[in-house]
Amino acid sequence: MRIGVMGGTFDPVHIGHLVIAEEARYQVELDRVMLVPSARPPHKTGTSQAGPEHRLAMLELAVRSNPGLEVSDLEVRREGLSFTIETLRELHRIYGSEAGLFFITGADAILEIMTWKDPEGLLTESQFVVATRPGYPLDRLVEALPEFNSEGEKAAENILFIETPALEISSTEIRNRVAERRPYRYLVPEAVWQYIEENGLYG
Repeated sequence: MRIGVMGGTFDPVHIGHLVIAEEARYQVELDRVMLVPSARPPHKTGTSQAGPEHRLAMLELAVRSNPGLEVSDLEVRREGLSFTIETLRELHRIYGSEAGLFFITGADAILEIMTWKDPEGLLTESQFVVATRPGYPLDRLVEALPEFNSEGEKAAENILFIETPALEISSTEIRNRVAERRPYRYLVPEAVWQYIEENGLYG
């Protein structure tokens, strides 16, 4: 089984997230892509967010019509900070050591990999699928990686690069637009827009 794993706060989930997930599923020939909202991200402590129950609900609404995408509450249920390495190890316990895990992330996020918990272990537990836009300088990404994974293998061999449509959308921009009463309706799935409006999020 080939399982894509896409983490993040998804605060809120937007069209850009879903485009990357679907492109990764297609280009890397994944059986499915699991979107895993982070309950307590270690790099974003103290920021204002919708609660995890709201972010889970919005994700479920966003993917309900696509059988290739699903939502996991692993990090929401786990106590303490949400570390990617712990999520990958738990998924291997659930699906078996033979399951292929592919951690999907953006080009900017991969540059911070050395600040994540156990970066060498991350590259042992999974292959990384890095979504880049056309013309993105990949040499910077390779330089940011540890040279070897935790088993002594070349780390760069566990990195797959995919090009995705360049959609300049961010959750921060959407939250700001909601707070400032500017339009954001078509930056998120319709069901997510309705959920934000009905629940008064980010206002």
